[in-house]
Amino acid sequence: MKYIFVTGGVVSSLGKGLAAASLGTLLERCGLRVTLQKFDPYLNVDPGTMSPYQHGEVYVLNDGAETDLDLGHYERFVDCKLSRLNNLTSGQVFSNVLHKERRGDYLGKTVQYIPHVTDEIKGRLHDVTKSSDVDVIITEIGGTVGDMEGHIFLEALRQFALEVGRENVCFIHVTLLPYIKAAGETKTKPTQQSVAKLREIGIQPDIIVCRTEYDMSDDERRKIAMFCNVEAKNVIAFRDVKNTIYECPLDLSQDKIDRIVCKILHLDVPAPDLTDWQTYVGRVVHPTHSVRIAVVGKYISLQDAYKSIYESFTHAGAAHDCRVEILRIDAEALEDPKASLDDIFQNVNGILIPGGFGNRGIEGKIKAAEYARTHNLPFFGICLGMQIAVIEFARHVLGKKKAHSTEFDQKTSCPVICLQEEQKHLTTKGGNMRLGAYIAQIAPDTLCNRLYGQSTISERHRHRFEFNPEYRAEMEKAGLVISAVDAEQGLVEVVELPEHPFYIACQYHPEFQSRPTHPHPLFAGFVAAAIQHKQG
Repeated sequence: MKYIFVTGGVVSSLGKGLAAASLGTLLERCGLRVTLQKFDPYLNVDPGTMSPYQHGEVYVLNDGAETDLDLGHYERFVDCKLSRLNNLTSGQVFSNVLHKERRGDYLGKTVQYIPHVTDEIKGRLHDVTKSSDVDVIITEIGGTVGDMEGHIFLEALRQFALEVGRENVCFIHVTLLPYIKAAGETKTKPTQQSVAKLREIGIQPDIIVCRTEYDMSDDERRKIAMFCNVEAKNVIAFRDVKNTIYECPLDLSQDKIDRIVCKILHLDVPAPDLTDWQTYVGRVVHPTHSVRIAVVGKYISLQDAYKSIYESFTHAGAAHDCRVEILRIDAEALEDPKASLDDIFQNVNGILIPGGFGNRGIEGKIKAAEYARTHNLPFFGICLGMQIAVIEFARHVLGKKKAHSTEFDQKTSCPVICLQEEQKHLTTKGGNMRLGAYIAQIAPDTLCNRLYGQSTISERHRHRFEFNPEYRAEMEKAGLVISAVDAEQGLVEVVELPEHPFYIACQYHPEFQSRPTHPHPLFAGFVAAAIQHKQG
């Protein structure tokens, strides 16, 4: 097994995850089998209980693990199916160590950071090695070199490299080259100091990837190489891409990072064949159509809160040679009595309501769903978006004015959405929702069936509340079609309105399984409907 460790310096949010995922893309197209993992130094066991404002999107894997959003980049850029083994936090590390201490596993020894905590971290690398049929494991270390909480992870990597042999390990350090406008210069000193901090820990990077607004001069490259003790050709420019993050592998390939990595790891493989990736990027950058989709959400000001949804639109748009312009609408803005929905949704070709928690903006989302239903505007609801569609239908078609979800009104007299039975006695919040992939059966002759082209699907979930089966018969009689149900429990998975041009909502999160060259069927169908709506 070969190991690549990606660390970051100077500032956070440099794009280490994209750098790691892009390298995975290149190595995969060299003919190598690749998987990726993320080590996060925060003390939360997972990001499941963290606000999107703190951490961005929570990405869910097939096995139900709630993980960092970078794992979404990994699965979109590389053909790999990840599991809970691929995301490790300090919270998990210390929880496991203390559990073992209480169980007596350490045979009475004093439990210490070294070796017990570092052994736990290295153990995860060995676990992924044993469980993955791959040639290369790329591991991204969250945070920034110099952070107190990340030091123990770097120490574990130093030990690991020594144990498995330096010839099997490649260290890549991602730093910032800031451009000082007043001086008219790009400064290399932050990179020098960041690498010096890494070397103090005992890690000498093999490759330095420099995030930069502008291309890097030969002088800057040589200067970084000299002060950081690497070859000049191993100083890689990671430029700001102009159009889409899917240009990142193409950008990194300019400096032949894949060739350098393969030489360091003694891998004799051909140069990457990027033909399919270039074709995909070409369709993203130069489409012949465009549509505008309104995303009505709660965390609309934060780009990363709905990251997988936005990426899914990029995938679906490329499949239809179409640019999807996202109009972000704060659901609370629709609750203003003075708000004109006709003005807000003018020139919009579809409305999507994403998942979320909490009652802020709920009435605004209900207004958006009603507008889409009554104006024949393509509509797509995801998770909470499906529940909103059900509440709106009950209120305005069935005439049940008090219809609501018990999440937002525990005393409602018409709980069309209610807490799952197995959730009612839980007292903790972490990791106990309905999580991960579940099988659903699709009803024949439905929009859902036409979009998927099959009768059985597996989709990823993250929710506590469900469609209340007590209201199913009444809603079906009024025209709401239940087009997919859980294969084991019969829980409602998809609802749709057959008399509408395109109106569908699902309880699961399809965005977690959309890929650049394989857009999710529901997103692809929604974009196609938006194109048709625009063309009249």
